[in-house]
Amino acid sequence: MDPDLPDLDRSFLPSLDEAFARHADRTCTIFGDDHRTYADIDAASARVANALTRDGFEPGQHGAVYSRNSGEAFVSALGIVRAGGVWVPLNPSNSPPVNLEILSRFDCDALLYEPEYTATAAEMFERLGGIFVRLPGDDANGPGVPNDEWLVGAADVAPTIERQGSDTLCLPQTGGTTGVPKGVMLSHRNFSAMAWATQAQSDGSPRVTLVAAPMTHVVGRAALVQLVTGNTSVILETVDLDRILDAIEQHRITDLFLPPSAIYSLLDHQRTPTTDFSSLRSFGYGSAPMSIPRLRQAFATFGPVMRGGFGQTECPMYITRHEPAEHFVDGDTTGELVDDDTLRSVGRETILSTLAIVDDDANPLPPHTRGEIAVQGPMVSEGYYQDPEATAAIRQNGWHLTGDIGVLDDTGRLYIVDRKKDMIISGGFNVHSTDVEAALHAIDGVAEAAVIGVPSERWGESVKAIVRRADSVMLTEDDIIDRCKDAIGSVMAPKSVDFVSELPKTAVGKIDKKRLRAPYWAATSRDI
Repeated sequence: MDPDLPDLDRSFLPSLDEAFARHADRTCTIFGDDHRTYADIDAASARVANALTRDGFEPGQHGAVYSRNSGEAFVSALGIVRAGGVWVPLNPSNSPPVNLEILSRFDCDALLYEPEYTATAAEMFERLGGIFVRLPGDDANGPGVPNDEWLVGAADVAPTIERQGSDTLCLPQTGGTTGVPKGVMLSHRNFSAMAWATQAQSDGSPRVTLVAAPMTHVVGRAALVQLVTGNTSVILETVDLDRILDAIEQHRITDLFLPPSAIYSLLDHQRTPTTDFSSLRSFGYGSAPMSIPRLRQAFATFGPVMRGGFGQTECPMYITRHEPAEHFVDGDTTGELVDDDTLRSVGRETILSTLAIVDDDANPLPPHTRGEIAVQGPMVSEGYYQDPEATAAIRQNGWHLTGDIGVLDDTGRLYIVDRKKDMIISGGFNVHSTDVEAALHAIDGVAEAAVIGVPSERWGESVKAIVRRADSVMLTEDDIIDRCKDAIGSVMAPKSVDFVSELPKTAVGKIDKKRLRAPYWAATSRDI
């Protein structure tokens, strides 16, 4: 961590106001043919903030946006924040019951939704009430007020709102061991810290960032932070490979982030060999382990721009960074890449972080010793929403405990080697096995089930269900996968199912997942 780190315990709102004033004439967002300057986004998000305030939305209340990536979704989320509210990212790929649970559990007082989700929004409105706004689209029959009508009369200057550094700004979710999502309280000081670090590392030149991964995840929070540097965000509705390649050339993209699974697809795309990637300066990969041969291929294809790192919902973006030059011998980006073992590193601590490997009592361990990865820094979240016990479990001896097992070498490089938590990271999405197991156990004919992550060239890990069927029941793999998709959505549903006559147990009668995983990971050099 930078010893000259300034006091960042402050509201993030003045930083947004200053960014809009400083970069007023720059292009802020591009979504299809809709190009908006910082002045445009300033005014549009201010109108959302003022309309919310007019309708009784108060600082500290929670608002969600139910939409795929779009310029309007970004403005809506920004408006919630500028009203002093807490933005609750709502992943549209979740099943409707999961999103209903999130809105209810996290006390959402306002929902701005895309017409595609009208049916779910109607159920949400019936159960929860509150402020409901229909974003632009074809369906005119959903609950609430159409966006254009709702904004009539709302001032285009943001309201003056006082927030403290410890106040929550964003409440993303991470899976819970009980099957209920936990809300991670990312505070104003967290965003102030990330914005400061982003600005400190900027060379001041214009950057054009491609936002293709879901804005409900890290790229959305990054887009918010990057406003301070005057970045242009080119927003794509989904991860569409042809549109990504088009955007890179058309908009001269300098920065983008994709999970390894999407990078592999991009590498294999028939248009990639003829695409001009010369504008790229930083191509972030992460959220899941990346195949080393594929990483080498990415450097050969996209240039010396690949940037790794490690973060998590509870501590976003800045735990470690593995800069492009650090992938090369002696930092020479015109030379050779480092050896495979070094390429597996997720980098070193950042200007915001202090890193340690700790034992079970959260005491730091020496280099080359396995232990839990722990971090300190101003980007560490305030904890879990209305869950002090879970918060206390990840905060010990002054450290935030990540739940991942790692090793530090003598140079401070971090290597992630295992996972303490029973969680699968598939294609950059966190999937907790208990959530999937609950869906499996709700299927008639499933006598017993366990869920593990298994190696996947495409996804890093894929979700595998291991099922013991009830006697005389002939459930098929497709039956189980389809029913899970209906219950919990395609991201969390198993990608494969193995049927067994018996599941291995530990001495105390628990399913022995270590034994279940072992055959699948035996041929790899890692356990996640």
